[in-house]
Amino acid sequence: MVNIKGHEFSKLTIRDSYNRRALQYKNNIINCLRSLGISEDDIEIELEPVAMRKGQASVAWYVWNEHLFLSYNGSSKFVDNIAMVAQIIKYFINLLEKNEITQEEFLEIFMEEPDILEQRKNARSVLCVEEDSLDFEKIHENYKKLSKKFHPDMPEGNTERFKRINKAHKILKKELR
Repeated sequence: MVNIKGHEFSKLTIRDSYNRRALQYKNNIINCLRSLGISEDDIEIELEPVAMRKGQASVAWYVWNEHLFLSYNGSSKFVDNIAMVAQIIKYFINLLEKNEITQEEFLEIFMEEPDILEQRKNARSVLCVEEDSLDFEKIHENYKKLSKKFHPDMPEGNTERFKRINKAHKILKKELR
């Protein structure tokens, strides 16, 4: 099980037909989003050429005049990552359709800026962790060290750097919690 956006999901492991299954999950995502009245033209999903390789799966879509986004990179294969994305989107759309969450809550869960992947990459750089790190404990540990070192009240204090460190932590916390 893996905790994403405050909910538990089963971690999926695809064992064969990787590219075909990745395409099936892409189509499942598109069909789920269509239930909200979203046209395929308003959905962005890129498939990896070789779905069994490591790769982050991401989906961006536009609905109710907002840009929404979800990505997952917790598995060792792209196909497993896109399967997880499909599972998450289906779960939250079901909650929305059953009126267990409001439209505003749905938007809050997925609302991201269009350049969020670049922001996450930069945030990891600011916090001195590997570009593909998903270990929130390590990220948080580095955040604490850096925020203490660059706090404006400390000898090496730097207000602008301190602000960048806090923003980076906030970006990664939203991604990984």
